[in-house]
Amino acid sequence: MAENIAVYLKAFETFEQNGFSKDPFWLKQVRKQAMETFEHLGFPTMKDEAWKYTNVTSIARTQFQLAGYPANLGLDEIKPFLFGNPDWQRLVFINGNFSKDLSLIKKNGGLTLVRLSETLAKNPESVKPYLFQSDIKQNAFTALNAAFFHDGAFVHVAKNTILEEPIHLLFISTSSDRKAPLNQVRNLIVLEEHGKASVIEKHVCLGAGDHYLNNSVTEIILKSGSDLSYHKLEHESERSSHIGTTQVNQSADSKFSSSSITIDGGLVRNDLNVILNGEHSECALNGFYLVSGSEHVDNHTLIDHPKPNGKSHQVYKGILAGKSSGVFSGKILVHQDSQKTDASQINKNLLLSKEATMNTKPQLEILADDVKCTHGAAVGQLEEDAIFYLKTRGIDEQAASRLLSYGFASEVIDSIQIGPVREELGRIVRQKLEDCFAGSAYEK
Repeated sequence: MAENIAVYLKAFETFEQNGFSKDPFWLKQVRKQAMETFEHLGFPTMKDEAWKYTNVTSIARTQFQLAGYPANLGLDEIKPFLFGNPDWQRLVFINGNFSKDLSLIKKNGGLTLVRLSETLAKNPESVKPYLFQSDIKQNAFTALNAAFFHDGAFVHVAKNTILEEPIHLLFISTSSDRKAPLNQVRNLIVLEEHGKASVIEKHVCLGAGDHYLNNSVTEIILKSGSDLSYHKLEHESERSSHIGTTQVNQSADSKFSSSSITIDGGLVRNDLNVILNGEHSECALNGFYLVSGSEHVDNHTLIDHPKPNGKSHQVYKGILAGKSSGVFSGKILVHQDSQKTDASQINKNLLLSKEATMNTKPQLEILADDVKCTHGAAVGQLEEDAIFYLKTRGIDEQAASRLLSYGFASEVIDSIQIGPVREELGRIVRQKLEDCFAGSAYEK
């Protein structure tokens, strides 16, 4: 483990000389502090409470290298990832590197949609107040990202601007000139007062390839009265590792709704942290994960209510087959002065195999007395009575099981307001369920 830390330290020295030598002084200082934090913390182990059920030894022992430049992909090759809407505005990154040819940016006076590195080169002070809201002092992966990130998306929605069309941020992992490639991207999304937008962040893989690591951070700033619909979709390789952090800071009267969807991925960890840092702010977090084989998915959420009159609603559902494993840890924190808080949280899981495992831990920490807060969790299997009922209606057992499983998932799928996204997700889930029940992943 220590040897690999030394590899990152050496890589940072090279990156400091060649990769970010033109960064402003304040950014160089943040990178150095982040690298010092990573050196001090090292990779988390299962002795750390937040990583108790997620073993990152495979990441810690692999000598990842910053991924090489993009493969020569054409529009036809990425069309399957565009939800049938190639005319949506998009930024495309391949192996963490921006692809100008595959991106599509339209002129809009109220929207700035550019690569983050461009803004840091031309006008770094414009993003300085918003970057590094995520924890780079106690989270080793977030610190590693802060030290090494070289690009990402910058989305800025001006005051009173309402965007009718979704913004698509597409991240593709594919064959690289490096063995065990490491993709470090950092995205920044800022909505000014009363701005409204929808953003889709999608991570996909072309081909199995070598074991690769996506270590991504997305920071979201919502000012007073703004409204963001945010969808993070992960459909990656069984040989992939994805560590993702999404940090959201909400001002008064703002609204944030999210869908966090994971379909496949060797090792996936998603941290979603939301601070409702203004009165009458609201958030709705929906999540769904469907894994099989030996895949592992871990969702950690934190909803922080430091101000009164906030509302939060959370529903996470998971389906696990084969020898897959899952973790859900969700915490709602209500501060002493946060009266009239209304918060709910539920996590439900369906196990399709005797060997699939799920660890779930919903938490409430309430320091105020005039609140309405609920939470709950459940882990179970398909009900035999329901399967029997469908069989009596002429539906065979496999089809009945698929139908019931999809019905279980539909609460989250149907909550997605963007039609093409909802339809594609439904198709992917139905296909994945068909594969699960057709193979040995399903076991009564």
